[in-house]
Amino acid sequence: MTMATLAPEPAGTSAPAELDAATLRQAFGAYPTGVVAISAMRGDEPVGFAASSFVSISLQPPMVAVSVARTSTTWPRLAQAPLLGLSVLSHGQGALCRRLASREGRRFDGVAWSSTPEGAVLIEDAALWLTARVGATYDGGDHEIVLLELISVELFDGVEPLVFHTSQFRELLPHA
Repeated sequence: MTMATLAPEPAGTSAPAELDAATLRQAFGAYPTGVVAISAMRGDEPVGFAASSFVSISLQPPMVAVSVARTSTTWPRLAQAPLLGLSVLSHGQGALCRRLASREGRRFDGVAWSSTPEGAVLIEDAALWLTARVGATYDGGDHEIVLLELISVELFDGVEPLVFHTSQFRELLPHA
């Protein structure tokens, strides 16, 4: 593999930013993402969190992945669940997303949800429902990369997804 040499910067441009956490958070925020709620029944209550680090991996076999912060106190409660519910949140569920991302409070109070017989929790009015089981985990630095094997999918036509970009929720508009 050869590396190309970069041309000198034109006068008046800024130097590349440092790779510190604050700069990287801002840089990664420039990439718009959807938001998925990952949830399951633990005991007699739903447990879950919101993640924007969700990505499709494979069609055959059907797989997705999510990155989970090693500091998460929710993921250890979900990692051993027999089945996880993944709800791709819809436009208008921004307040719910913030609650699911919070480290405090009762995340599911006032939330309409249902559970499968295997304990996957699915949030009503989402754009997409998936159920999955943990397939493998990989080291991802300060995150754990979790590969999920998909079991089922239910798409809700016409429901716009929640889009997260530069720390704000955005609305998708068709290109003219």
